[in-house]
Amino acid sequence: MNPVLDIVTSRKLTYEQKIMSLAHAAEDTVSVLPIPEKTKYYFDSNAIDDLYEGHAPYRPRYIMPDYEKFVKNGSEFLKIDPPQDLDELLNSLMILYKHVPSITGFPVYLGNIDKLIEPFLDGLSDAEAKKKLRLFLNFLDRTITDSFCHANIGPEPTRAGKLILELEKELQNAVPNFTLKYDPDITPDEFAELGIYTSLFCANPALCNHKVHAETYSTDYGISSCYNILPIGGGAYTLSRLTLPGLANVATSTEQFLHQLLPDCLEALGKYMNERVSFLVEQSGFFETSFLVKEGLIHPDNFIGMLGITGLAECTNILMSDHGKRYGHDIEADDLADEIMTIISDFASQFPAKYSKIANGRFMLHAQVGMDYDLGITSGVRIPVGDELENIYDHLRHSARFHREITTGCGDIFPFETTGQNNPSAILDIVKGAFSLGSKYISFYEQNSDLVRITGYLVKRSEMEKYRNEQVVLQGTTHLGAPNYDHNRLQNRKVRGV
Repeated sequence: MNPVLDIVTSRKLTYEQKIMSLAHAAEDTVSVLPIPEKTKYYFDSNAIDDLYEGHAPYRPRYIMPDYEKFVKNGSEFLKIDPPQDLDELLNSLMILYKHVPSITGFPVYLGNIDKLIEPFLDGLSDAEAKKKLRLFLNFLDRTITDSFCHANIGPEPTRAGKLILELEKELQNAVPNFTLKYDPDITPDEFAELGIYTSLFCANPALCNHKVHAETYSTDYGISSCYNILPIGGGAYTLSRLTLPGLANVATSTEQFLHQLLPDCLEALGKYMNERVSFLVEQSGFFETSFLVKEGLIHPDNFIGMLGITGLAECTNILMSDHGKRYGHDIEADDLADEIMTIISDFASQFPAKYSKIANGRFMLHAQVGMDYDLGITSGVRIPVGDELENIYDHLRHSARFHREITTGCGDIFPFETTGQNNPSAILDIVKGAFSLGSKYISFYEQNSDLVRITGYLVKRSEMEKYRNEQVVLQGTTHLGAPNYDHNRLQNRKVRGV
């Protein structure tokens, strides 16, 4: 079949989705990156993956503009003066968001949104502010039709954050994906509990361990796409991943996997990522032409390369199959997984990454959350669905052990019984305990809610059902979410109680 014709004649894509798919198909008609035979072998073995980034990098994968600078200075390129009131602020942001690119074609980061809005609430009642914010939030959900899009709240309590959380419970929007930066020394229990309470109605917001993430970069951090912890004023050039089960499947022994295959594959992946970064920086012209650079909203010194990993659980289980040991359940399996992670972490700390000044010339690790074509591969370092630990506290202790090496995003997802809505303070106690152990990111949803978290992004069950029935749906991420939800049996996630 002709892939372009398939896109043109599709009955399951909106016009906008067709345009983006056609652009991606056009990019993939060229090959500008030298790929050695060894690297091709690992691609063909499903051990490494470029995650649909395309064959000719012409924009960074994730861009994290300094929106505070934009609000202060306006934009000469967009002919926007610094906003003077809430209407002007929201209108200015809506215009700028349209011009922030990413791998998805939409902005993946909308800023520390409550702090952007907070100074402009003076003189407005809650009812007046909510009317304006409701229109703004619905605009984002209906025009950024891809839920790999984050806005951040906290860690300090704000009136704007409170209003947004109250509105989200009502609106049930899939975009943006909110993260509440949580630090028990800064964030009052009441504010955190409101975030948790809201999430048990609409899977939004998630909570991140601010105390840990605040130390990641020399600049402030933001959270984008699938909980990517990235420097504001920069972002990520690329995210390529190591698919560990694919590599384990070609191993002849555990020793060969650990001491030959894994180091060799990591070396191939690192060189491939450097080729992507080099072409983007040296040949694409992005950093010479983008107004975001010229106006100081981003700077190439603040970009990194993200080295993703996925399927640690299945990889460990493959290698331990002769011993009948399982990841998350047996000491021997977890110790092997720890050894695998140590090798990966040591590689990332030593391999020279090009144009990564803010990361001291190194790639940074990311727990990649999975693709629609992943069959029987559990996201990042999570325990597989259906095999979760019975006790949530034991589960979180296990998670914390494997979160520690991963600097640019790693998290867990927990559905809760409906009764959890009556006791957000008990769930907050769980968060406090998990974060004190080093767990980095936690998200919740109510077991029967329409909005569910697939991996790091949100999709509505009702929209997935439409897509399965060959209907056109607004959110492009529903195309990814529906098969992922089915392939990985996410409906069978262990439901927790408090």
